[in-house]
Amino acid sequence: MDSKIINVNPEILGGTPVFSGTRVPIKNLFDYLETGDTIEDFLNDFEGVRKDQVVKVLEMSQKLIENASNTLNENFA
Repeated sequence: MDSKIINVNPEILGGTPVFSGTRVPIKNLFDYLETGDTIEDFLNDFEGVRKDQVVKVLEMSQKLIENASNTLNENFA
């Protein structure tokens, strides 16, 4: 199993961040979730993506948002 979750390579979709080992853009996951689709819907439509990859991307996104919020709060306090 590839431990790398996100791949950014200029040779794959012009450097668009994709799930490692696939050509599926990370943005597709957020597009699905934004329109009310479930993670299972996404995984069914993009069989090359593993559930653990999706979970890890969501965890990473949560940490980024928390860190950005903390930074913004520190800068505006």
